[in-house]
Amino acid sequence: MTKSVNFVVLGDQNVAASLGKKGTATDMIMYDKKESGVIRTYTTPSGFPDKVQPLLQTINLAEYVIFHIDKLDKFVGEQIIALDMLQKKNGLLSHTYDVDENTLHTMIKNTVLADYPKISLDKIKEESDKLEQISKDGTARVVIDHCFDVKGVGTVILGKVEQGKIKQYDTLKLLPAGIDVLIKSIQMHDDPAEEAVSPGRVGLAVKGVTPDQVGRGDLLCAPGSEIVSTEIELSFTKSPFYKGDIAPNQMCLINVGLQIKPAKFASINPLKLILEKPLVHNKGDVCVILKPESTSIRLLGSGPIK
Repeated sequence: MTKSVNFVVLGDQNVAASLGKKGTATDMIMYDKKESGVIRTYTTPSGFPDKVQPLLQTINLAEYVIFHIDKLDKFVGEQIIALDMLQKKNGLLSHTYDVDENTLHTMIKNTVLADYPKISLDKIKEESDKLEQISKDGTARVVIDHCFDVKGVGTVILGKVEQGKIKQYDTLKLLPAGIDVLIKSIQMHDDPAEEAVSPGRVGLAVKGVTPDQVGRGDLLCAPGSEIVSTEIELSFTKSPFYKGDIAPNQMCLINVGLQIKPAKFASINPLKLILEKPLVHNKGDVCVILKPESTSIRLLGSGPIK
């Protein structure tokens, strides 16, 4: 069975080009390589810092972080906050000589990054190659990041087996739409596969759905614990760096996994949100609240869904 390891590359995103071959490119760019039976994928949020959404989506796709810092600015701060909110505890940290080590140390103090091994740029490949596959057991769940039509093939879905295992000819439920989808074929790193296990990246030729029915963040699931709802309550912690006030009926965006949804504050204590479109989630999933129009930090706060 082919093993898979997924990274998000932050800071100087050019580092990813030295680690793998460029593949799918939108507001996130994926590079990958296959060596000794292991597929390693390196994703960069190329749409960031213009937009904060790809930052959260690429972090959520990864088990590991590669963070090479070439300057200290508010966007590095935003990346540190995002990693901490999403509790990404496994990562490698490096920086150029231009970066003041004491300032960086202060910025990452009391965050998950404080425990990242500090390495030099030339050690990133060597150290990242040592990191092992992290699988998640459970009922099959694929998180979708891209979907398009391929002539002669039909609908193709790209994503990550977030949990469990999928097989060719499985029928899964597309959520939140609730549509039954048949997996006609599976590809991993352009090679056909009969099955794929978490956390493998897959290309799926599917039947039963068209690309306009599929959105980034949608899930293909076997029956499990997923909840589809338009109201959620959080155990919420506001970011100390977000200076604005929040009040009932204010609008925001929320992020859960790869899903980005418009929402409105129904109440502040407890923090309840009403969504314009259904959200797929499990109890305990981390929800990040965004204010993309904010001129300072765009991450308002976060917390697990009750």
